[in-house]
Amino acid sequence: MSTLSPTLKPSKVSDPLQLIDVDHVQFYVGNAKQAAFFYAHCFGFQIEQVCDLTTGNRDAAHYLLTQGNIRFILTSPLSPEHHAAMEIAMYGDGVKDVAFTVFDAEAAYERAVKNGAMSAYEPRVYKDDRGTVTMAGIRSYGRVCHTFVSRTGEYDLTKVKQGGLFMPRFKRLDGGSCEPAAGCAPQSGVGSSILEINEYNKKNPCGLKYVDHLVGNVELGKMNYWVKWYEDVLEFKMFKHFDDADISTEFSALMSKVMASGNHLIKMPINEPAHGKKKSQVQEYLDWHCNTPGVQHLALRTDDELHSISTLRSRGVDFLMLPEAYYEKVWDRVNGMLKQHGHEAVKEDHRKIRDLGILVDADDEGYLLQLFTKPLQDRPTLFFEIICRRGSQSFGKGNFKALFEALEMEQGKRGNL
Repeated sequence: MSTLSPTLKPSKVSDPLQLIDVDHVQFYVGNAKQAAFFYAHCFGFQIEQVCDLTTGNRDAAHYLLTQGNIRFILTSPLSPEHHAAMEIAMYGDGVKDVAFTVFDAEAAYERAVKNGAMSAYEPRVYKDDRGTVTMAGIRSYGRVCHTFVSRTGEYDLTKVKQGGLFMPRFKRLDGGSCEPAAGCAPQSGVGSSILEINEYNKKNPCGLKYVDHLVGNVELGKMNYWVKWYEDVLEFKMFKHFDDADISTEFSALMSKVMASGNHLIKMPINEPAHGKKKSQVQEYLDWHCNTPGVQHLALRTDDELHSISTLRSRGVDFLMLPEAYYEKVWDRVNGMLKQHGHEAVKEDHRKIRDLGILVDADDEGYLLQLFTKPLQDRPTLFFEIICRRGSQSFGKGNFKALFEALEMEQGKRGNL
């Protein structure tokens, strides 16, 4: 499976809930233009397309950011009446929609609703002379929605990946323009700063390829409810299960179950807080998210963890700091596990891994490298994970204790432990 594009090839299918790809992840943000520069400067995303007042959209501004097979839509309301305005006031910047490409959005929506989903919005068709984009949404936990997306013509996902327009009323920000049929204003207003940062990022890539998984935080006692929801509504299966014995320290704990689509292409762990002496990271998230469930972090896949982390650090990304003692034990544990299962030892430079503060773990299939950013905004809610897999399909169980201790240190600094 290609790291750049882990998708299914279009075919005639009978299952309307067969997911092809993560079509996009939509963020609600206070100022999409400013947020676009943050993600471009710090994480190397291309500020590729926009849909706003200049393209005839009067209610919100949408920026498309891309890197590898990752597509973020940053959305800001242009009036207080827009539904995003209240959400941003309540929750701050964060993930609103995890959208899936399917073969038939309307059929997928109808199947999900029949399975028990609550509608977020009924099927909508966006059409021009280039093709069509059909979208329909269902409500998941808390503020989160899932949109089913099907595409035809020039809006086919394969063409979008090659730089084609995302959907009607979007225009490129690379010096090109959209067709008059889309109702776009001339491209002359594109600032040179956008072109410059896009060019810099092309020459200095961060190496992020696609969304490996997305983690949701839910209230105490609700994890099993949402596990069943994903099983019933989206027909996912449980992939992994971690309890408070796996994910705990002296002070805090959480429980997690990883849900996966039938082809294991889409993975969505669900976390809930567990009782402990002090407050867990999940409860901290909920406290600062109006006690409303939501996406806690996105794991972004890279083929070269050392390069990606080094580049992101040089761009100013803040990562969690691990205690030096972590590296006194990790190599015996990880390489011992790999040898036990007939795998080669970790090939990356051990000294560089330590200098960059990267976590390492192994299982019976291989090993992985991972590191977590600090929160991406002032509220301690959304953050990113940068992950590289060398065979392992797990989630770093051996790192949970060290990771939680690092998180607790940051919680203590914020007065939230």
